[in-house]
Amino acid sequence: MPKPISIPRPLVRVNQWTIFISVVLTWITGQYWLLTIPLVANLLGVLTGFNPIMRIAKLFLTKEIKSYIPEDIGQQKFNATIACVCLAGGLLGFLLDISVIAYSFTIMVGLASFIAILGFCIGCFLHFQLKQFQYRNFLKNS
Repeated sequence: MPKPISIPRPLVRVNQWTIFISVVLTWITGQYWLLTIPLVANLLGVLTGFNPIMRIAKLFLTKEIKSYIPEDIGQQKFNATIACVCLAGGLLGFLLDISVIAYSFTIMVGLASFIAILGFCIGCFLHFQLKQFQYRNFLKNS
């Protein structure tokens, strides 16, 4: 079976909501272990291609997979990598009781996930800028 090149947008949205809700619940309850849920899921997604949050959400899709707006799998792995760094940084900050680190990283990932839910993907913008930089560098060096 060929490897998928895209992910249906509703699955991406569920993942974004999971990140956002876990961050907000962490702030409200002080239960910083909640950050491990999206951290582990996204880390698995990046390293193995299996994100349990998306896999469970896939069970609730009502239409054929191809009928949903596709999101590029490479782009999503890039975004998930950034989310993993921020979630891990936030978790580490909470574990070490360094509030400025904990809140800096969780604010970044929480805001990024919520802004993505609203329709603008900061990770996608950064990925595009990185690709543009690499392309200009390639042209300059060839």
